[in-house]
Amino acid sequence: MSSQNNVRVRFAPSPTGGLHLGGVRTALFNYLFAKQHQGEFILRIEDTDQTRFVPGAEAYINECLSWCGIIPDESPEKPGAFGPYRQSERKPSYRQYAEQLVEKGYAYYAFDTAEELEEQRKLFPNFRYSQENRLSLRNSLSLSAAETQQLLAAGTAHTIRIKVPENEVVSFEDMIRGKVSFETSLVDDKVLLKADGMPTYHLAVVVDDKAMQISHIFRGEEWLPSAPVHLLLWEYLGWKSDMPQWAHLPLILKPEGNGKLSKRDGDRLGFPVYAMNWIDPKSGDLTKGFRELGFLPEAFVNMLALLGWNDGTAQEIFTLEELVEKFTVDRVSKSGAKFDFEKAKWFNHEWIKNADNEVLMPQINQIIGNNGVQNVDATFVSNVLTAVKERLTYVSDFWTQASFFFVSPDVYDVDAVKPKWTAQKTAFFEDIIQGLATQDWNAGALELFFKDKVAASGMKVGELMMPFRVMLVGGKFGPDVFRIAELLGKEAVIARIQKALPLFI
Repeated sequence: MSSQNNVRVRFAPSPTGGLHLGGVRTALFNYLFAKQHQGEFILRIEDTDQTRFVPGAEAYINECLSWCGIIPDESPEKPGAFGPYRQSERKPSYRQYAEQLVEKGYAYYAFDTAEELEEQRKLFPNFRYSQENRLSLRNSLSLSAAETQQLLAAGTAHTIRIKVPENEVVSFEDMIRGKVSFETSLVDDKVLLKADGMPTYHLAVVVDDKAMQISHIFRGEEWLPSAPVHLLLWEYLGWKSDMPQWAHLPLILKPEGNGKLSKRDGDRLGFPVYAMNWIDPKSGDLTKGFRELGFLPEAFVNMLALLGWNDGTAQEIFTLEELVEKFTVDRVSKSGAKFDFEKAKWFNHEWIKNADNEVLMPQINQIIGNNGVQNVDATFVSNVLTAVKERLTYVSDFWTQASFFFVSPDVYDVDAVKPKWTAQKTAFFEDIIQGLATQDWNAGALELFFKDKVAASGMKVGELMMPFRVMLVGGKFGPDVFRIAELLGKEAVIARIQKALPLFI
């Protein structure tokens, strides 16, 4: 347990590609816990595996967090007193600790080549480097001290592996799962320092968490199998009393509930699993993200928070500030959370519906401009947005739902109207054109005028409202038809009736 009173948490992604929504949720839960306890949220880039490093991935991670409003207090971009914040820049410190472990008998030099290990895997299908076979392999435990020194002096490539003890049980108290125990006989002798001098995740994460005075660690359940190695390292390095408290978050599962949600599932089922669009710099392949699909960051964060957590009430819509206030670890589920894209869309719809127009206007103006419409009155656009907002699942749905406000329809759903068309209906709309010219122009007055005319004609409102809508909109959709008429204005409404009427006769 950490002796630090100050809460310091970290999100430590690898810059290897797009940021999966599970990674963003891990960052979010770290952030919520830190802010609730007036602590610090740190971004550390774990780039020790240079073979998997992808250019642009770190900048992408920063942009994702910024878009979500999960702003680090310390990071490579905003250094604090505990830097550097990229593991590759901390390289000199790792060998020192790895060598210290060898000196104390807790680790050893392994000289096995990649080819030799591959040969072992062929001979033993479930091969793992461990207490069972370490003395039959080429390392400082099986070789004499003189042979080991000779190999080291000659600069022979080697790794440093942890020497996992036999037949012990190591345990820790997980903030979500309670007591978790591991039998060391089932744990590999993991590599701590690679042949290139870079640490593996196991060594680097412990050394860095100690150096950065991390007090609590929220990470995915998939890291649980690594826990026994980390527990041993905290003990072997003499830091057991400073060990952070751990919370292993439940997996985000496929919609069917069987296994962890992957990018392949998103491709298969037609939804994103990355926070933002990611273009692979090598292949040029685009993986779509929630942001570009038209999700509001508030909705995305709200949706993620409720994947594996709730506050114990029926409340589902939370601002980031409310999440900071209400988040508690004891309400985080132990079991995996099924990802439901329909529910994700519902969150977005709710957030759009209740958003201030000013928040949405930059995106709306861009959509209008992208469709070739220029110099539109801002108040008019805002009024249109108010009229259609409840119909938007994504902000990008705006043009589908509202294009007729800006461009007169060229195509009409004639089939919805023509089969039941009569000469009486033609006369009705010819009469309407005359009456509209002198009519007060607001939705209430227009509705009263229209319904009075219908009553005088002896026809039913329903059989005339549909043609009126199709004339203005082009189809059987859109908000209240009289609100549409009010926003379009007198001249446009009369012109559209005149343009469409001949098509129905």
